[in-house]
Amino acid sequence: MKKPILASASLVVLAAACTQTPVGTLNNQSAFGNSYIENQSAQIAYGSEARLKNLGTAFNNAVPTMINFEFNKSNLDAEARRVLGLQADWIKRHPNVRFSVYGHTDMVGSNRYNYNLGLRRARNSVNHLVSLGVKRSQLKALVSRGETQPLVASGGPERLNRRAVTGVSGFLQGFRGAGMDGKRAVIVYNEYVGDEGSEVVVAE
Repeated sequence: MKKPILASASLVVLAAACTQTPVGTLNNQSAFGNSYIENQSAQIAYGSEARLKNLGTAFNNAVPTMINFEFNKSNLDAEARRVLGLQADWIKRHPNVRFSVYGHTDMVGSNRYNYNLGLRRARNSVNHLVSLGVKRSQLKALVSRGETQPLVASGGPERLNRRAVTGVSGFLQGFRGAGMDGKRAVIVYNEYVGDEGSEVVVAE
């Protein structure tokens, strides 16, 4: 009884080799949105730029990456906390990925003052993510852009410029992506079937 099973398995592997398509690959890739992107990134060599880019794309598509602040303030309002909650849920499902938080300001005030204000905004964002259960080791990079990268070229108080932006920036030191233990398998499964906020692109 075992020989037919082995023969069938051999045929599957042989067919995959002939088509140069990995076993389990889905042909209708465009219909699976971020789940496909994240699954694809798991198959790319650890530490590669392509894998990091795929994870960044998945994060950007799944949740809002930017929060905004009141003029000359660094405290988080209710909407900022809501968005950071969505980010925290995604980040916790990717425990081996590192994220950077970039603080920005509008163009009112001195460069030095705005640099420090941007840093406070990034710091408060990181602290809130940690309070929601994100490992601080995933959020080591605190970066201030100050007033140097406005979204709106205005010298006045522009809310869109007063922001903190979270992005994928790398992998935790010591992480090896080749192996997959039971815990990682659960994380991947949860990403695949339960990534709330992901867009699903339906093939036409």
